[in-house]
Amino acid sequence: MKKNLINVYLLSIWVVTVDQFFKIYLSSKSLFEKPFVIAPNFFSIDLVHNTGGAFGILSGNRWIFVAIGVLVVAILSFLVTKIEYLDSKGTFVFSLLIGGILGNVIDRVIHGYVIDYLSFKIAGYNFPIFNFADICIVVSIIIILVSNVGEDLWK
Repeated sequence: MKKNLINVYLLSIWVVTVDQFFKIYLSSKSLFEKPFVIAPNFFSIDLVHNTGGAFGILSGNRWIFVAIGVLVVAILSFLVTKIEYLDSKGTFVFSLLIGGILGNVIDRVIHGYVIDYLSFKIAGYNFPIFNFADICIVVSIIIILVSNVGEDLWK
């Protein structure tokens, strides 16, 4: 349905805007040339350029990740148009997923890498650094999985 796609895209644009705002803002601050500790031994802002996927896998394959991202967004957009009624949870999930993917695709196209900046150290383990777009992607996937693998995501 066309209305579903418009609603999903409007919220996706918001996700991309927030994502790009943080990346541009933090990249422009010389303060963040080294990690900026917010909570010692737990949380800091640490700018890194990720040329790979999650956890840095397949580093240096920029165009593969761009192609996969564009393909996934196209498939998700097609699926949204085929759903007769998309409830608010479905709109939210598709928007987070599409917006998150697009936020990272934009980075890869413009910079050649994804700008990551959220750094957590949990129980002595340095968790891989990530960004707002990554949070959106992961949250949307968790909601899909918790929603019985998407069965009740839309009604």
